[in-house]
Amino acid sequence: MSPSQKRGRKHKRQDASSAENAGGDCKEASVTQLNEAALPQSPEPVSASETNPSPSRRNRGRGKKRRLNNQAEASNQRPSSPERRARHHHSDQKNGDCSNGMIVSTTTESIPAAPSWETVVKVVPSMDAVVKVFCVHTEPNFSLPWQRKRQYSSGSSGFIIGGRRVLTNAHSVEHHTQVKLKKRGSDTKYLATVLAIGTECDIALLTVTDDEFWEGVSPVEFGDLPALQDAVTVVGYPIGGDTISVTSGVVSRMEILSYVHGSTELLGLQIDAAINSGNSGGPAFNDKGKCVGIAFQSLKHEDAENIGYVIPTPVIVHFIQDYERHDKYTGFPVLGIEWQKMENPDLRKSMGMESHQKGVRIRRIEPTAPESQVLKPSDIILSFDGVNIANDGTVPFRHGERIGFSYLISQKYTGDSALVKVLRNKEILEFNIKLAIHKRLIPAHISGKPPSYFIVAGFVFTTVSVPYLRSEYGKEYEFDAPVKLLEKHLHAMAQSVDEQLVVVSQVLVSDINIGYEEIVNTQVVAFNGKPVKNLKGLAEMVENCDDEYMKFNLDYDQIVVLETKTAKEATLDILTTHCIPSAMSDDLKT
Repeated sequence: MSPSQKRGRKHKRQDASSAENAGGDCKEASVTQLNEAALPQSPEPVSASETNPSPSRRNRGRGKKRRLNNQAEASNQRPSSPERRARHHHSDQKNGDCSNGMIVSTTTESIPAAPSWETVVKVVPSMDAVVKVFCVHTEPNFSLPWQRKRQYSSGSSGFIIGGRRVLTNAHSVEHHTQVKLKKRGSDTKYLATVLAIGTECDIALLTVTDDEFWEGVSPVEFGDLPALQDAVTVVGYPIGGDTISVTSGVVSRMEILSYVHGSTELLGLQIDAAINSGNSGGPAFNDKGKCVGIAFQSLKHEDAENIGYVIPTPVIVHFIQDYERHDKYTGFPVLGIEWQKMENPDLRKSMGMESHQKGVRIRRIEPTAPESQVLKPSDIILSFDGVNIANDGTVPFRHGERIGFSYLISQKYTGDSALVKVLRNKEILEFNIKLAIHKRLIPAHISGKPPSYFIVAGFVFTTVSVPYLRSEYGKEYEFDAPVKLLEKHLHAMAQSVDEQLVVVSQVLVSDINIGYEEIVNTQVVAFNGKPVKNLKGLAEMVENCDDEYMKFNLDYDQIVVLETKTAKEATLDILTTHCIPSAMSDDLKT
């Protein structure tokens, strides 16, 4: 449309009602139209063009009339009481005064008294069991492992269960120095004790010794695993206020999820209710008021909105029963293998599988896993505890649903046995395997312990873990860390239970180590020709070294050579210069 055409449209004559509304005069016809619109009417679909008029339609002089009609429609949509409906009928008969384009009602009715708080607040017993968790954290400093970082505080949620215990998230109390709990409607914070922390499942168990804390509150009851589209309500104390918050949604997906905190994969629920910082550890209730999960993480992505994740009741019950059985948390067992799908028909034929047989092929086996004694690479796992495994690694879950067979393993406890049926060289074999936890070369956590370190001649030796990589390279460590460390993190397997990945984290500059200052996060392969198995073994070899020189073989074929006597003497001066209390961590002294 040309500019002249636009100007021509502005000079078009407006209709009478629009001109009257625009001029600010109140005419009887417009008042009648407004009152008729205010009367209760049956809902009608409204087109997008009516709710959002285009600029061209506003140029026709309808904007102000439409604004009045929209106000009338809004009043029609607003829930009205019997008194309000009666007022609408009076307005048809007694039109009020008109001032500045606004209609003032002249009806006189009694205004009801303000209701008391007791009649406004809806008391839900299950919500009274939700508590706010206050925690003071003191995280280890992996760059300077002989000290800790500055303490900080956090707020999260939790809820009371049977046995005078409280559940929350593990990351809510990680590296805690003090934990306090506050009940709903209370102004008192009670000191709490951490009984167990389940790193893999991101659940922590707390208790309070003060009897006053447990008065007048009923524990939360657990419900069954919800189905898709079941309504869920997440209750907690997210950011933005000190009072309890409630968000509602439905179960949108159920599958094996990646637990960010524990770097594991367990059963999880995806919901469309908002989960924000502070909601962590809060319960998710079903429509019957029973707990069906714990809120623990959400998806922050530019292409996704309102995607939150909940730890379901099977994982929660497993954690609680594990603690009750062993008086501590022992973890979720795993089958220490890497497997391959058998969806390709040629691959199945080459492995000797018949048409009715399905399963997955074992690629590698963890040397530290108990099943390494009986299973072999290229074995086809046909079933686990009597449940047949499909070619894509899934098993039947519920009606119309399938799930990864790792779910069957996660239902077991550490030390339990499982019957595994495999196909080997066209022969079906059965093995009774004892399940254990996963031993990683680069562990996902250090279980709240301070990091180990050893210093000689300014060289700071330590072990690599996921928290260490995150501390050194940030949250995107999987993209920024050295390639060799990432390769070992993703693919390397520990050959023994006590094997560790030892690196030179940094070099504290001194005259003794000139030329070695740029060595950072490089693996130590051998010392004086002997392989380095773990940090404690390296410390013992250095302390007991009687050779004239100390020779460290590093990754990328680098070598570090120091005179033994001079290096040990220089170590004391370097410790004094950098205010380091000891040349090694306490766990290496025992």
